[in-house]
Amino acid sequence: MGDRALLVDCADLAEVHGLHAALTARPLPGQGEVVPAARTLLVLLTDPGAAPVLAEALATAATAEPASVRQREVVLDVVYDGDDLADVAGVRGGSPDAVVRWHTGTPWTAAFLGFAPGFAYLVRDEPDGAPTDVPRRATPRTTVPAGAVALAGPYSAVYPRASPGGWRLIGRTSAVLWDGARADDPALLHAGTRVRFRAVRAQARAATPAAGRADPPTPAVPSTAVPADPSTPAVPPTAVLAVPAAPPDRAAHTPASLRAVEVLRPGPQALVEDLGRPRHRALGVGVSGAVDRGAAVRANRLVGNPRTAAVVECVLGGLELRAHGDLVLAVTGAPAPAVVRTPDGTARDRPAHATPFALHDGRTLVLEPPATGLRSYVAVRGGLGAAPVLGSRSTDVLSGLGPPPLAPGDVVGVLPPPPDAVAAWGDPPSPAPGDVVRVRVHVGPRSDHLTAPALRLLLTQDWTVTAESNRVGLRLAGEPLERTAAGELPSEGMVAGAVQVPPSGLPVLFLADHPVTGGYPVVAVVRDADLDLLAQVRPGDRLRLVDDPGTGAVPLPAPPGAPGLRP
Repeated sequence: MGDRALLVDCADLAEVHGLHAALTARPLPGQGEVVPAARTLLVLLTDPGAAPVLAEALATAATAEPASVRQREVVLDVVYDGDDLADVAGVRGGSPDAVVRWHTGTPWTAAFLGFAPGFAYLVRDEPDGAPTDVPRRATPRTTVPAGAVALAGPYSAVYPRASPGGWRLIGRTSAVLWDGARADDPALLHAGTRVRFRAVRAQARAATPAAGRADPPTPAVPSTAVPADPSTPAVPPTAVLAVPAAPPDRAAHTPASLRAVEVLRPGPQALVEDLGRPRHRALGVGVSGAVDRGAAVRANRLVGNPRTAAVVECVLGGLELRAHGDLVLAVTGAPAPAVVRTPDGTARDRPAHATPFALHDGRTLVLEPPATGLRSYVAVRGGLGAAPVLGSRSTDVLSGLGPPPLAPGDVVGVLPPPPDAVAAWGDPPSPAPGDVVRVRVHVGPRSDHLTAPALRLLLTQDWTVTAESNRVGLRLAGEPLERTAAGELPSEGMVAGAVQVPPSGLPVLFLADHPVTGGYPVVAVVRDADLDLLAQVRPGDRLRLVDDPGTGAVPLPAPPGAPGLRP
């Protein structure tokens, strides 16, 4: 699946969980994260060069016997008073009490996690035949409260947090599905966990939490333009350091222990980002991080920071930051003209792009809109000290993890300066207006879901980036692609750069905040080295996907009975 992952086709969910258990217990050479899904296992690579060796090892890997897979059982107490309980009874041809008996009578198993942190897709152990598919609501609700117990298709689930959604609600539980305070294991459910639902009497209702994000079944790119998604869930204010804002004309300098940047204006969107939070995909947590990873790393190197230090990612300029204490900054990515203003508003300096510069206490950095590119990165020597979540300070706009988007008045602490000196580091040019941005792709793993003419069209037409694109992914406009089948795939693990084709035939190209799993066929994957180019394309820019057969590994044929491998 591109040049950073292999997709393993399994016969059934038992084989998925067996292979997942085996690879978790005894990782293979070159193996990174392993992401279980409905019928597949996504195996991330620690090095693209390891793909052939890992593919050969996977072709002969023994799965753990289902009986030997350690299964933890969780009992969830449920009040069955959901608004859709009667409708589900009608679908099943019985009474609401019969639905409760059906839901509680047999254990469920967490097939995989996706959509949101801690959101487990549960499948029922079916002693009485084929599973019952429960249709989703025609009109999704604007708010589904945390703890809602729901049904959709063959799955049941418990919403870990409030969210709009179209699943059928049959009850509610007070169980906490995701607890960020449990840093070692925040998710209550894991792939393979057995779940028993137990009916209990109603107690006093808790207050309904605030609304969150979009409906889980088939994650899609939120319909927003480049500004921040207004439905991003609120995050506790511990993400910023509470440094009192001094008046602009103060004479005293802020003590070094209170070095910080104060946000006067965030522009269309300003986020704290680092290189993301890998190793948590199996819990439904995406990597996230800077969309243009190279630009973030270059900004950090310019000011002597570790490559993983947190920076500000801003869209189309408009950012204004005031220094608390004497700071050293650098701006990379989209070449937004920088202006340093004194406390009285006088323009003092115009620092060169991709060059370290001083921002003295009380002075303000203003980033004007760049002529080319989309995202600029501002590094501060020491790195931003926003509160880490699962080892990362990144904002994930899809899951809601990490600090909230920066807003006027936010004061973000700066960590102590590193021992390394500032350095010169070049910045590649952003795409120029009118350019066709060409990115290399590896065709597959589900290119057989396109007709032959559609596959040629995918690689020969210039796609237009639409205004509905954002950090989750790029929505592309052009001549629609014809698919060979109307049905959808069972959910599979996703990677940045995956090109999904929904029923509309118009591709969605995933970026940093992509969902962990998705159900539309992935017909191509952008080469990892080209992903940073996509961070700088604007709505209206044209994009060409160029077939690059050398991008992905070609695994050896699997012996009979072994899991199937897809690059």
